[in-house]
Amino acid sequence: MFGRKVAATQRFSLRAALSLAAVAALAACSGPGADVVGTTQSPVAAGELESVAVVTHGSAGDAFWNVVKNGAEAAGKELGVAVQYNSSGDPGQQAKLIDNAVAQGVDGLVVSMANPEALRPSVERAVAAGIPVVTINSGESESAKYGAFAHVGQSEGLAGQAAGRRLADAGRTKLLCVIHEAGNIGANQRCDGATRAFGNGATLQVDINNPTDAQSRIKGALEADRSIDAVLTLNSQVAARAVDAVRESRSAATVATFDLNTDVVEAIRAGALLFAVDQQQYEQGYLPIVLLQLYRTNLNTVGGGAPVQTGPGFVDADNVEAVATLVAQGTR
Repeated sequence: MFGRKVAATQRFSLRAALSLAAVAALAACSGPGADVVGTTQSPVAAGELESVAVVTHGSAGDAFWNVVKNGAEAAGKELGVAVQYNSSGDPGQQAKLIDNAVAQGVDGLVVSMANPEALRPSVERAVAAGIPVVTINSGESESAKYGAFAHVGQSEGLAGQAAGRRLADAGRTKLLCVIHEAGNIGANQRCDGATRAFGNGATLQVDINNPTDAQSRIKGALEADRSIDAVLTLNSQVAARAVDAVRESRSAATVATFDLNTDVVEAIRAGALLFAVDQQQYEQGYLPIVLLQLYRTNLNTVGGGAPVQTGPGFVDADNVEAVATLVAQGTR
């Protein structure tokens, strides 16, 4: 159950106030090609933000989503907001979690939309109930259509293109892009962008919930086609499996990945990974709580409908030491 705010007059902490400036800067830097579509959600009456439900598509124990959760809970603690975090990789179950939050009468909702169509009815019911919605991570193009007033995340197609260009610039000639979640629109966008920028590539479907099989599939693909000299994974846990698959298959392929964890940091240090695409997912948990606070208490929106971009950034041998401690503490 959601707790109640201790004091309605509680002020923002300095850290939260600084984050507002960061939100504004991120939204302003959405890029000259960003479509400013405005917000479609009718404003609710101004009031206190006491409870927020965060519902994501993360799998249990996923290091990436643990960092998102850490960010949301930290913002909630600083702003005096009760944050309840739930996740499910099954779109139907995720929709039920959203419906449950609406039934509980939360003051705000944060949702990642890897499978937007499956979540649309639930998100629209939340909006119809007067609950302000912020989408994160996935579903950027559908966010405003469904009534969310903001999206915080990384444009996956553009991030994929940036990763593909870096691999091409490294002299690689054939790319294998590994998708770890079937039906995840963001994963497909990453691989499409990477392949388009790289120029010569293929995709491989694996299951993040079966890491041994994922490693075997990557190894088999490398053994079947010795011309593959670049492997791009879309998840930090799969990255470790790709590194092992390259070693076991005696491939000369270069491995790169999306997202960070301690294994990725160590692999970059050891030269086994060329780089990691960093979308700064802590911000994807933290910033929506701040945005909801502003919206509920002052009817503020940020970015004029353009998404707030948290990435892509890159971590490689040149800067890995600067972020290693932050990764270990669960904020990067």
